[in-house]
Amino acid sequence: MARIVRIHEYGDASVLKLEDLEVSAPAANEVQISVKALGLNRAEVMFRNHAYLQEAEFPSRLGYEAAGIVTAVGSDVTEITIGDSVALIPPLDIARWGTYGELANVPAHLVVKSPENLSFEEAAASWMQYVTAWGALIEQAKLRQGDFVIVTAASSSVGLAAFQIARMVG
Repeated sequence: MARIVRIHEYGDASVLKLEDLEVSAPAANEVQISVKALGLNRAEVMFRNHAYLQEAEFPSRLGYEAAGIVTAVGSDVTEITIGDSVALIPPLDIARWGTYGELANVPAHLVVKSPENLSFEEAAASWMQYVTAWGALIEQAKLRQGDFVIVTAASSSVGLAAFQIARMVG
C-alpha cells in the first residue's frame, strides 16, 4: 500500500484526499518511482479546479513533476534500473501518471537520471518551466538567432527559463 493523493470531484484544495492504495507493477514501458520530491504548479491547480485542457476521470490522480528512486521497471525498460535516482520530464497526461503520492508509475522515456549533486527537490523542480518555455519559443514560435523576444512574465519560473533559452538560441 502507498499513500496517494487523488480527487473525486473538482474543487479547491479541500477535494484533495490522501488514500492508501495498492499501486500496480509498472507496465512494460514504465518505471515505478518512490517519490522523494514533487512539484506543485499552476497547471495542477487548474486541473483540480476544472479549468485545464484535460478532463478528469474520477477518482483521479494528479501531478506532473517528481523526483525519486526507481523501485521497479517494466519488461521493455533497458536504460533505467532499480535504484537509479531520477526526475520526471512532465508527461502529457496529468491524471494517468500523477505524481502526488509515495509511488508513481511513469513512462520510462520521460525519466532522466539525476546527477549526484542535484537534490530530489532540485531535480523535481527542473523540468516543467523549461519544457513549457521550449515548447513556446522553439516548437511554436520557431525562435531563431537574431529574433527578439518579449517575456511578459519575466519573474516567473517559465519567464526565467524563456530568457535562458532565448540566450542559448542567440
